[in-house]
Amino acid sequence: MWDFWNYMCIAIAISLLLILICAMQHAAWIITFFCYQIFDFALNTLVAIIVLVYPNSIQEYIQQLPPNFPYRDDVLSVNPTCLVLIILLFISIVLTFKGYLISCVWNCYRYINGRNSSDVLVYFTSDATVNGAAKEPPPPYVSA
Repeated sequence: MWDFWNYMCIAIAISLLLILICAMQHAAWIITFFCYQIFDFALNTLVAIIVLVYPNSIQEYIQQLPPNFPYRDDVLSVNPTCLVLIILLFISIVLTFKGYLISCVWNCYRYINGRNSSDVLVYFTSDATVNGAAKEPPPPYVSA
């Protein structure tokens, strides 16, 4: 039977693989990672909505946990309204962090996509040339 650590190892392996894909700096691969993050954000948002709409589901879920689960009895003794608020606060912090990571990946995608695009203009200037043409000296100073 699968336990918590097996699921955690699989989740960590998938996350590391996706981070490796993102580090390769290919725009098409980063979109894959971006879509994964959007899907994960949507699932976490649905969890927050379910907690908000069905607050009693938390107590039912905790009661279904095995009796030797750590802190099970302590969590069951907490006021259900307080427990829902704590869980919603935690989920909102996680969603904020996930939203920040989504924006980071999107900015990375735009940077890599723009770097390979010819739309990015680079201007080199020096004293002698401006846009490839020789620069003329300024007109002489005339006193009034």
